[in-house]
Amino acid sequence: MFDALTIPNNRTRTLILLAICALLAIAAVVIGIDDNPPGILLAFLADITFVLAFAHPWRTARQFRLLLFASLIGFVLFAILNNIFAVVAHSPATTGALQYLMQVLAVAAFILASMISPAAFMVSLVGLVAVFIRNRRRSASTPPAVE
Repeated sequence: MFDALTIPNNRTRTLILLAICALLAIAAVVIGIDDNPPGILLAFLADITFVLAFAHPWRTARQFRLLLFASLIGFVLFAILNNIFAVVAHSPATTGALQYLMQVLAVAAFILASMISPAAFMVSLVGLVAVFIRNRRRSASTPPAVE
């Protein structure tokens, strides 16, 4: 992630991808995402662009594999947290300020579980395939060592 912001060429690409992400998110809000497939697709593309903004400098399979595992674990974790926060928010014993905080946390956990984790999963899969193909081409194009 730090390579995306420290190297000038990568920083430019990162800012361009974040700007595209913002434009896609604005377009999704304008179109609407309530039972609207084009709006949902635009929101998902905005999420993919957001993840890609920080993953584009990666060149090793290990980095994409870690993102894959993190997205799977994050999906499960945030789905569980969403349910816990929702239960606490709707409990009769919860006071007004705590109830509001739990509702906000439930929505945040829902967004992370339903939008960011699948986008990270897609980016990691495509990245793993791309690195695998690139490594196969490199190994096929290098001549065998002569002893």
